[in-house]
Amino acid sequence: MSAPRRQLGLAQLSLLNTAPPQLVTVAAEAGFDFIGARVRSVTPNERPYDLQPGSPMLRETLARMADTGVTVRDIEFLLLDGTDKRGAWLAMMAAGQALGAASLTVAASDPDPARLADTLARMTEDGRSYGVVPTLEPISYQAVNSIPAAVALARTSGCNIVVDALHLNRFGAVPGSAQWRDLEANLDLVPMLQLCDGPATRPADRAALVAESRSERGVPGEGGFGLADLVNVFPADVPVSVEVPSDSTVARLGELGWARKLKAAADAVLQEAMLQEADNLSKAGTR
Repeated sequence: MSAPRRQLGLAQLSLLNTAPPQLVTVAAEAGFDFIGARVRSVTPNERPYDLQPGSPMLRETLARMADTGVTVRDIEFLLLDGTDKRGAWLAMMAAGQALGAASLTVAASDPDPARLADTLARMTEDGRSYGVVPTLEPISYQAVNSIPAAVALARTSGCNIVVDALHLNRFGAVPGSAQWRDLEANLDLVPMLQLCDGPATRPADRAALVAESRSERGVPGEGGFGLADLVNVFPADVPVSVEVPSDSTVARLGELGWARKLKAAADAVLQEAMLQEADNLSKAGTR
């Protein structure tokens, strides 16, 4: 019996300027199973997407989802900075429920761990009414920037964690490290893995980390991140979302060309992971 095929999605950040209805169509044409949708802008310069219940864009997105079979698994993005963001997350959860999303990605710049834990607990409680679980992303240049910190908050508040290959490498959660072992011990908290690639060497400063994260990541399999090892940490039912912003390449290849390139690259990484896992099992069986 063949192993189950891992579900593969296209993150909004890979095509940030592509509105969610069009993103559904592009994802379907490129062969993805799901998308992530940005229902709240992160920066003032971003194009906002109104996916609130009753909006024309929501209706169009749902229609294209029905036509293609592509689903929305996660929505984004909220930065928890210590101020009251409840109105924002309730609106996001309403959009997420309408789209059928299961998770809402958040990051944290709040330097007060106790306050942050309280915020996440309140978010988690609110999310139950919408079927949406807050999913904390540890980010190399934010206040929560390690696996242990994210795990502690998730265990306290009841939220989940999303793991991003870029940030894992940038804060040192690599094979053999203590953080890697922490990740392996807490897989039950992780509903999705985000895949990208890049140089093994960390950028020199925070500004460079931000620029890399938001606008110029590497195609999976073309950098130094050892993605097959990372994929094989997770059970086969954990989906992978390809999150690879590259403004320069999108301008050159176009939306669909970029999506197809990312799909082919992710497929190759998943195939490498399967072969690696089979080889490891074979070696273990001959000992």
